[in-house]
Amino acid sequence: MPSYNEVLAVILGGGRGARLYPLTQMRSKPAVPIAGKYRLIDIPISNCINSEIYKIAVLTQFNSVSLHRHITRTYNFDSFHQGWVQIWAAEQTIESADWYQGTADAVRKQMMEIQASGAKYVLILAGDHLYRMDYKAMAEYHWANKADVTVAVQPVPREEASRLGILKREADGKISNFVEKPKDPEIQNQFVSRDDPKRPFLGSMGIYMFNTKVLLDFISNYPGFDDFGGDIIPQAIKSHKVFGFDFDGYWQDIGTIRSFYETNLMLTSSSSPFDFYDAKLPIYTDTRYLPASIVEDSQLKDVLIAEGSRVLKSEITHCIIGIRSQIAAGCVIKDSIVMGSDYYDRERGGLPIGIGSNCHIEGAILDKNVHIGNNVTIRPFPRNTDIDHEKWYVRDGIVIIPKDVEIPTDTVIAP
Repeated sequence: MPSYNEVLAVILGGGRGARLYPLTQMRSKPAVPIAGKYRLIDIPISNCINSEIYKIAVLTQFNSVSLHRHITRTYNFDSFHQGWVQIWAAEQTIESADWYQGTADAVRKQMMEIQASGAKYVLILAGDHLYRMDYKAMAEYHWANKADVTVAVQPVPREEASRLGILKREADGKISNFVEKPKDPEIQNQFVSRDDPKRPFLGSMGIYMFNTKVLLDFISNYPGFDDFGGDIIPQAIKSHKVFGFDFDGYWQDIGTIRSFYETNLMLTSSSSPFDFYDAKLPIYTDTRYLPASIVEDSQLKDVLIAEGSRVLKSEITHCIIGIRSQIAAGCVIKDSIVMGSDYYDRERGGLPIGIGSNCHIEGAILDKNVHIGNNVTIRPFPRNTDIDHEKWYVRDGIVIIPKDVEIPTDTVIAP
């Protein structure tokens, strides 16, 4: 059987992240914080390390400085280890002066690096999904079936089929057809792959394992193919052995403000379907050496609070409180994500970093390093409401205070 050392993981992290704006105003999508102390990129990199895949390349393009900084601080293997985490940034070459035009085009522009790695297999991953997966099992399935391409698939109920790429899998495990977001019930019925009436379909997770030669042939011979899901996989099904690998654990695409908000708040529950507290399969991140958090004379219910924070005489319900958060006395915070800050308050003019006293905040996302004055009120707007303000935004009814913004004392943000 081949070795896991022959697998190169390529994490796609170069998209604009327009649907997550303004969280992506100053950072790339994989660098967006999650669960109080992590970043989205930590999920696929940790899955790789836990799966003994130690050759990892992250493809970056937009607003990538903070992502580069996080990766270089966090993922450093020692000199006795053969592994590495490299950043492959978009760059001009003699052959191309363009940005990445899509997921497949991003890999095409790094073809020389893939060849130089010597890997016999390439695992393509997304940088904006929340899940825990053993890629070793997928690799072994790929090798056992002598597949050219293996696609990770997940059971999908009928009501979600119109939002995903749906694959038709035969009894021998081979994928025979693919359709993107089918809305017609008659077309959907042609793609039933499971006996389960509740989840009869198989949806693509955007995770692919290729034999390196097959991948390089595709991106060389089809220069107009810029996307894996829309171009390469449908063509591969026609001409190569493509298999579907089952994954039935928790998986969430964090592509919109609403999904980001709801997924984070889900993590405040002890019965959350995704658990960061797995000693055997941990999620790694930057080691910051912060002090323990201080909670003084406060009421907290269903709250995930990260280290280095200080909460004084406040009431907090169903919230994420991120690293180094500073919350003054008299605050009521509900159904909100407080990302915290990158540093403790520095000597400077203006409002102190954190949340001032006697604030009422509900249904909001406060990005890092925000300065909220005293007596500020923030309440959610009706669903499907989008507003662009000089200092704040509303997306699908959720109020977002962008990174480094100051909200003056006595401000009211509400419908």
